[in-house]
Amino acid sequence: VQLQACGGGLVQAGGSLRLSCAASGRPFSSYAMGWFRQAPGKEREFVGGISWSGGTTSYADSVKGRFTISRDNAKNTVYLQMNSLKPEDTAVYYCAASARFGTRVATREYDYWGQGTQVTVSS
Repeated sequence: VQLQACGGGLVQAGGSLRLSCAASGRPFSSYAMGWFRQAPGKEREFVGGISWSGGTTSYADSVKGRFTISRDNAKNTVYLQMNSLKPEDTAVYYCAASARFGTRVATREYDYWGQGTQVTVSS
């Protein structure tokens, strides 16, 4: 599976962005999907995950109520809607695909990774 993330950019605190991740290769609907982020000097951390059907989602506590993950299997795309952005959300955001059942939160449980897209939130 090849993953291509886009939609990052510079936004003021309180603003919104929507990230997209397009998949190609093996059947997209076979994979659980996730978004992770990595800020300078920090480890990559889980942001949100969604099951293959879209019926189950999970979020990091730091983004609950502000971020929403969704997927469109017909378009082979997963999305991350980010609202009420904060400066601490600044990071490179990565999408990832997992062949395992359900939603996954650990980086080691994901098999394929996209190249990342920069999100910068100014105060």
